Amino acid sequence: MKETIAIIGCGWLGFPLARNLIAAGYNIHGSTTSPGKMEQLQNSGITPFLISLEEGAISGDISGFLQDVQTMVVNVPPGLRGTKHWGKYIQKMRRLLEAINNSGVRNLLFISSTSVYGELEGELTEDSEPKPVTESGKQVLEAELLFRNSPDLDCSVIRFGGLIGPYRHPVTHLAGRTGLKNGREPVNLIHLDDCIGIIRAILENSYWNETFNGVYPMHPAKQEYYISEALKRGLPVPEYVANNKEIAGKIIKSRNIISKYYCFLTPISDEFTTEK
Repeated sequence: MKETIAIIGCGWLGFPLARNLIAAGYNIHGSTTSPGKMEQLQNSGITPFLISLEEGAISGDISGFLQDVQTMVVNVPPGLRGTKHWGKYIQKMRRLLEAINNSGVRNLLFISSTSVYGELEGELTEDSEPKPVTESGKQVLEAELLFRNSPDLDCSVIRFGGLIGPYRHPVTHLAGRTGLKNGREPVNLIHLDDCIGIIRAILENSYWNETFNGVYPMHPAKQEYYISEALKRGLPVPEYVANNKEIAGKIIKSRNIISKYYCFLTPISDEFTTEK
């Protein structure tokens, strides 16, 4: 049996990640906020914990969750909706860091988002300075800095692009919509399987104190891509407003993980498999 890894947030990404790591021989502590999911986690070989992060405290057995854990994956999206949630996410992360600092955790992988790049345009790498514009993006960046500046942790950050995979694809929300803008902007997406592959690569090779962009290295225009995906699924195609201006938007490069010999394995679409 390999080391014990704690994954806080066993949702769409965290749950299949936990199962993948168990298959590789790791012992996994996994958290959920749903009592109804505890049995599912346990039946999958995960040691389950019912934990809820709050601004002022943490509900649940956080000490047991972190017991005998040296490496932790923080996979808690902000979920901010409106100004009434101002400050809640970063306060939750501060409470979590306090618990981590009182435990044996020494390695932490924070799952972040490319939303920290805001409205920047052009090719962006891990060396590009983040400039978030949404409240969600701002607090995610603040959380990155919170964990990275902790003197007792070796912390790496993954900034994933738009997540696609089983039961999740943005085309389902765009199907049939009209008047869509920015059709010539490039997409920045990544499949669940590659998310798990990148996380495994970081954990198994101890790539600590680094930042990684996690985006598939192919960026077709939104209009081209989403129309194609809608047709494949038999959905009404989205309609974009004609725009003759030069192609704008951002192309997020995953240079750091690729330089470490990680090869993306799951294309975001069968029709687009090479960089253009």
